[in-house]
Amino acid sequence: MADNVAGEHEKEDSFVESVKDKISETFHKDDSSSSSDSDNEGKKSSSVSDVKDKIYRLFGREKPVHKLLGGGKPADIFLWKDKKVSAGVLGFATLIWVLFELVEYHLLTLVCHTLILALAVLFLWSNAASFINKSPPKFPEVNLPEDIVLGVASALRVEINKAFEVLRCIASGKDLKKFLGVVAGLWVLSIVGSCWNFLTLFYICFVLLHTLPYLYDKYEDKVDAFGEKAEAEIKKQYAVFSVKVLSKIPVGALKHKFA
Repeated sequence: MADNVAGEHEKEDSFVESVKDKISETFHKDDSSSSSDSDNEGKKSSSVSDVKDKIYRLFGREKPVHKLLGGGKPADIFLWKDKKVSAGVLGFATLIWVLFELVEYHLLTLVCHTLILALAVLFLWSNAASFINKSPPKFPEVNLPEDIVLGVASALRVEINKAFEVLRCIASGKDLKKFLGVVAGLWVLSIVGSCWNFLTLFYICFVLLHTLPYLYDKYEDKVDAFGEKAEAEIKKQYAVFSVKVLSKIPVGALKHKFA
């Protein structure tokens, strides 16, 4: 009897140990599967970030178009988020261009006629208010705050200083590529300026600012793909031009000569 009882205890102990082994194996499997899942998720996220980094953006853009345009209401107007406001701004600019360019209205004449009309309406309204038993118009006091004027002047000063610094850097002969790019841009701008006057050129730029960002934001992927091909072709042609032309210019000798 004692031997039987001892045998039964041994069987129970072996059964308990086997159950413990199975439970530990299942936990180890779960831990390994969870770790493998986390590794897979990490690999997927890293692969997604790598793919995003490899996607070509026009001019090396990293921010959305809305933020590049400054955000807020100006960006909403340029991207036609509010079509009524955007159409109103573009229509007002078109009206100004028609008055000055097609009708050949002058700026000083327009300002004087507008002030005459506004003052005449307000003067008649103020004098007729007592006869028609209505309150006269209230004219708000308009004063430009000093901090706003100083802020605008400071911002303009910073931008002008940056422009002077860029021109000084280009003129010093340190970057031939930037020098050629600026000269080519100014030459193209001079040709465009000879075809149209300043107002027409300003209006064309204003219309382009209301159309190109909107179209780019709408067809972003297609434009970026085309821009990638165009940039690769430009780099290829520039490499050929550098080998055949720029490499033969004795820039180093001239620097030592005038140094």
